[in-house]
Amino acid sequence: MLVLAVDTATPAVTAGVVELVDGSARLLAARVTVDARAHGELLSPHLRDALAAAGRTLAQVDAVVCGVGPGPFTGLRAGMVTAAALGHSLDRPVYPVCSLDAIAADAAADPPGGPLLVVTDARRREVYWAAYAADGSRVAGPSVTPPAEVPVAELGVTRVAGARVFDFGLPAVGPEHPSPLGLVAAADLTAEPGPLTPLYLRRPDAVEPGARKRVSPG
Repeated sequence: MLVLAVDTATPAVTAGVVELVDGSARLLAARVTVDARAHGELLSPHLRDALAAAGRTLAQVDAVVCGVGPGPFTGLRAGMVTAAALGHSLDRPVYPVCSLDAIAADAAADPPGGPLLVVTDARRREVYWAAYAADGSRVAGPSVTPPAEVPVAELGVTRVAGARVFDFGLPAVGPEHPSPLGLVAAADLTAEPGPLTPLYLRRPDAVEPGARKRVSPG
């Protein structure tokens, strides 16, 4: 089974080609650039280059896995729209994955094991976060709060993965952003894919303009 994996929920523009054989995942190629302003510009070229490096074509793809956040509006939409367009044009299933789950999947093999906190930069002096049990299952979140308000003690986490934006007093493990292998590991490719719904966790800054104020005659 050949899977395309994409994620634009973090400052990283991530695209990769993963092959699944007998339940084992193998990364064939990946292209990752950390640039929070280049998701729309770089994602399609990254997908094209990753497929070329893997020696595969779009016609050979069996499924698409897409990180759906939490993440900022503009960057997140770039990845989701691209994944949806690919799924539609190729008539292939698109599997949504919480991007924090993908980072947790990557960190699962990074010793020492134990309950894990995953955070990514939400800007505005906040972080997106989720907590995971030692077996990798998510037990809290995803949520968005100032980093000092993440209930580290109550969660009982012993290590942290993801963006290094705050000192939680825990050893840092795993990557700062989702990898193609982590995205595929977090997806249940044996089931029907769920809806491709973005995890924004907060309202966008942009709002529709209100009615014009009447100007009284001078």
